[in-house]
Amino acid sequence: MSAITERREREHAQRHQLIVTAARELAEAEGWEAVTTRRLAERVEYSQPVLYSHFHGKEAIMRAVAMEGFVELADRLREARLTVSGQAPALHAVGSAYLAFAVERPALYQAMFVLPTDVKFAHAETPPPLLACFGEFLSCFAEGNPQRELLAEVSWSAFHGIAALAENGRIPPEGQADRLGLLVSRLAGD
Repeated sequence: MSAITERREREHAQRHQLIVTAARELAEAEGWEAVTTRRLAERVEYSQPVLYSHFHGKEAIMRAVAMEGFVELADRLREARLTVSGQAPALHAVGSAYLAFAVERPALYQAMFVLPTDVKFAHAETPPPLLACFGEFLSCFAEGNPQRELLAEVSWSAFHGIAALAENGRIPPEGQADRLGLLVSRLAGD
């Protein structure tokens, strides 16, 4: 590969990341409805055709943001899980980290789990960062447990439900620790 080709690829990757970062920042500041290709083009100081050479619309940008979020979430869940030992403490740590992530990064969480994207869950085409997130839930349960995958799915689903209901104000925030404790004791009580 020539030096010119390498430089062009590096510049393309930098523009790509600049667009993703700008979309995340704009969504966190003003919500996803404020993220338009026009506003992003203005924000990154590129023309809309340049933006479209990287992404085919807002949905593709949200998918890229979501993929970054899954990498960050997997890292956060892994760090939390590795601080403890045992099923219940691991699930508690993972659940706590998951709920904190949802609260701290609401627009990112929306891109990952709420807004429509073509990211496939529990499918042959599930992207590796999403599989890594699921792997952290899976790691909370003993390898010999025949219901290990089911427990991981139910755990993740329950934490997502708690996060979504709390974010919408449908359940009060002061009960979060009790919800987490109850869920962990039922699913992973040692």
